[in-house]
Amino acid sequence: MPHDRTPHDAARAVDRRRFLTLGLGSAAAATAAASTVLSADGGARAATTSTSGAVLLAADEFDGAAGSAPNPGIWRFDTGAGGWGNAELQTYTDSRRNSALDGVGNLTITARREADGTYTSARLKTEGTFTAQYGRIEARIRIPRGQGIWPAFWMLGADIGQVGWPACGEIDVMENVGYEPGTVHGTVHGPGYSGANGLSAAATLPNGAAWADAFHVFGVDWRPGSVTWTVDGVAQRTVTRADVGSSPWVFDKPFFVLLNVAVGGTWPGSPDATTRFPQQMLVDWVRVWQQS
Repeated sequence: MPHDRTPHDAARAVDRRRFLTLGLGSAAAATAAASTVLSADGGARAATTSTSGAVLLAADEFDGAAGSAPNPGIWRFDTGAGGWGNAELQTYTDSRRNSALDGVGNLTITARREADGTYTSARLKTEGTFTAQYGRIEARIRIPRGQGIWPAFWMLGADIGQVGWPACGEIDVMENVGYEPGTVHGTVHGPGYSGANGLSAAATLPNGAAWADAFHVFGVDWRPGSVTWTVDGVAQRTVTRADVGSSPWVFDKPFFVLLNVAVGGTWPGSPDATTRFPQQMLVDWVRVWQQS
């Protein structure tokens, strides 16, 4: 979502909204030491070690009572209007009308058209609570639909407050614009390859199917010098340091995670008469794995 901003043990259950550090080896400790690790999953839905040898460092399974807030120890909010560098129309809020748990294991981010014709939504971030550097970052999401609706799961360099954008780097794990219901995009942005010039991968469903019809797992396999996008476990494209040429590769440092639904903007365009509100993005889980 390019923008111009300056700014466990699978055999037993645990409280999935507690902070818990899982299997942090020396390679991951440096990243985690200065930041808070997300609440870990202890249920059968996620073991601490996957079959590929990756170790689960952090997760949020969004378990909790219907209408309750996302875990404030993990998620903070960007709030306000102003277009967010993309001529977006929504005002982001921290209201439960725009972000809440649904009581059946999902986070809901709800974009609304208010009675006065304005739009509200939510943008959650782990800035100040959790950062990751390398590994497999995934979320199981059911995206919203409609002209002018712009859901995203993405990451920004934790040094954005010092160096600004795009010098901080941006990794868009998944974006969708409503006029392309069957296509999702992954993109990296950095100095010299930002905005429309970002390096992208696209995944398109066959036979006219829409991503909003079902949950899908969107992820990146992020290594030193490379980023690979995956959809439902299938690799889509890898970009490497060589792909940016003489421009800086800005992805070998900590990043924080964001989830949001924008309304309008220069890429998706505005809602029209076909767009129905409210629209919700459902997030079943977010997980961060470290490759062993």
